[in-house]
Amino acid sequence: MSENFQPTFESLRAHECPKWFQDAKFGIWSHWGPQSVPMCGDWYARNMYIQGSPQYNYHVRHYGHPSKFGYKDICKLWKAENFDPEGLMELYHRAGARYFVAQAMHHDNFFNYESQVNRFNSVNIGPGKDICSLWKAAADKYQMPFGLTEHLGASFSWWYVNKCSDSYGPYKGVPYDGNDPEYQDFYHANQEHIQPGNTGEMAQWLTGNRKFQKYWLDTMKELVDKFHPALLYSDSGLPFEEEGYAPGLEAVAYLYNDSIARNGENQAIYTQKNRTPDVYRVGTLDIEKSQLPGVQPYPWQTDTCIGNWFYDAKQVYKRPAQIIEMLVDIISKNGVMLLNILQRPDGAIDEEARFVLEELAKWFAVCAEGVYGTRPFRVFGEGDTRVVIDGFREERAEWNSSDFRFTRKDDTVYAFMMQAPDNRAAVIKSLCPEEKVESVRLLGAGEVEFVQSFGVLTVKLPEKLPTEYTNCLALKLAGK
Repeated sequence: MSENFQPTFESLRAHECPKWFQDAKFGIWSHWGPQSVPMCGDWYARNMYIQGSPQYNYHVRHYGHPSKFGYKDICKLWKAENFDPEGLMELYHRAGARYFVAQAMHHDNFFNYESQVNRFNSVNIGPGKDICSLWKAAADKYQMPFGLTEHLGASFSWWYVNKCSDSYGPYKGVPYDGNDPEYQDFYHANQEHIQPGNTGEMAQWLTGNRKFQKYWLDTMKELVDKFHPALLYSDSGLPFEEEGYAPGLEAVAYLYNDSIARNGENQAIYTQKNRTPDVYRVGTLDIEKSQLPGVQPYPWQTDTCIGNWFYDAKQVYKRPAQIIEMLVDIISKNGVMLLNILQRPDGAIDEEARFVLEELAKWFAVCAEGVYGTRPFRVFGEGDTRVVIDGFREERAEWNSSDFRFTRKDDTVYAFMMQAPDNRAAVIKSLCPEEKVESVRLLGAGEVEFVQSFGVLTVKLPEKLPTEYTNCLALKLAGK
């Protein structure tokens, strides 16, 4: 059995990313909770308390003023009456996911499981169901590693706006329901973060409030004890690392040591968003709606979404082609992609989301060999086109026939054609002269003709390709 980790940077940096994560490449995420109820997008629990914001306007006109009908009342409306975790998991597995992640709680401090540290949870209020336990049972059925995301760390400062009031209009100066003493354990006693003028600006992303930090750590330990997650994600940098007090490091060590106790070695992964190497190496770097420019020495994860983070009736979805191209580009750089599939408040997915998943299923049926269990090639790709790496921008790249992305498994290099050539002659220039190709297969079609000269490989493609999306060539190298 492996030695236990200590809650120190030095000890935790010795961890290694588990093989299952490096092999899986693609996961699906349920970023779902009471904030889906209005079907009005992300951060509803915060923005409904910011006068003049679109979600405030929607809330006032649809439910009433937040002094009378607050977020606690939205939570009571969440019923999840058509939630079918087994049916969704079957579809997610067929659509290519090889791990599954559920949201344990968002910044709204509402827990999606039966909790002993927070009475505001999905068993006591709203659905009357332990959402995370139901997800875990479904993931276990399909032998998919089960993870959880926690967004609690930022909650204390994120939600100071529920203590404010309107600055104009018929309810000017009337306190929002976050001021009600009966609900301070839900809305947080976070008056220290209130800012004059109710501008909606964050006072501080991760609070220095020690009482809340202990609440966060108690919650992380509860998650580990109850679910033994294979993955734990923090929607922030590593939380709460202050001189003489390190609840974040303690939580990560607790996660890893739980896995060691159950498996004999650590099979758990912790992801967070701090890009400082000394910090993120206690776990795995996660990048929200963006990625990295080239092959990285350590595995990393992009988390993204088909639309908005919570269900938004107005949101445009990414199309299957873009999702596939993003996935291929990410895995060529030693990354993994976690994709949020939006659920309506009743727990079902809509027809467009189902269409996206069915298209992914068709593509994986052809190209899975070049995805699962692969590692980066010597170079991530070739060609003229690069994805835009700029914060939360995710425009679809304008690929051309010079663009390839590579992965590798044993003696085979997989070359994904980001745009199939119109003349059906694929030209690959990244092989060294000593990398001799023995055979070439077009995944989903079989062997194809090729010529290799001075390292340049030219492959003759059939007129009809196996998939309308990104096609993949398997190049078997001699003597490897």
